[in-house]
Amino acid sequence: MNTTLKRVLFLGILIAIWEVIYKLQIWPPILFPSPLQVGETLYLGIIDGSFITSLGDSFKRLLIGYGFALIIGTLLGLIIASSKLMEDTLGSLVLALQSVPSIVWLPLAILWFGMGEAAIIFVVVLGGTWNMVINASTGIKNVRPLLLKAAKTMGITGHNLFFKVTIPAAIPHLITGMRLSWAFCWRALMAGELLGSGNGLGQILMWGREMGNMSMVISIMIIIATLGSLTDGIIFKPLEDKVLERWGLAKI
Repeated sequence: MNTTLKRVLFLGILIAIWEVIYKLQIWPPILFPSPLQVGETLYLGIIDGSFITSLGDSFKRLLIGYGFALIIGTLLGLIIASSKLMEDTLGSLVLALQSVPSIVWLPLAILWFGMGEAAIIFVVVLGGTWNMVINASTGIKNVRPLLLKAAKTMGITGHNLFFKVTIPAAIPHLITGMRLSWAFCWRALMAGELLGSGNGLGQILMWGREMGNMSMVISIMIIIATLGSLTDGIIFKPLEDKVLERWGLAKI
């Protein structure tokens, strides 16, 4: 049985359990809709374009914030890995900030940037930056000394040693940081859109909650989960597999 079939069967079982729970009427239908009701809401939202438009607005914010998070996170990771002083000072600050939920930054973001795009993107950037910092610095610090010694014996030193040996050897950790940052950017985006302004999936979630439309809420949750799974399966997982295979770390 291949992986796709296993996943389809598992999904079918989950939907069947969902339908059984709905039939038991543990919660009122308005609070716990059936799979058919959610499927109809999802279909209508796609057909009338409301979900597609909101997804486009959210994805634009996500890509901008994610791009900044990768750049800032990688640069800070390089700085932290460059010296013990940076690790003990800036590194400890990053570890402390990582424990602060992204939503906590939203009040400050609104005060600094106003109720708009900039505030939400700011929260998204912070949501994805810290994981990237930690993975970038960890990857560089954990480069095998044997690789560095071998490169030096072949005359590779200075900037060439850093860019031709250290960075390529740290790529597996960088890929992991990219995957985690993507997931945390999504979470930060939804938190920002729930409390912020403008169009987006988070605003539809808030509207659905206020209107008591749980079919709408679950539909958006399904869209977010599906996009996350597709992105990981189409982009990050194949990229990680190629990197691990390149460095002889892939499972046989």
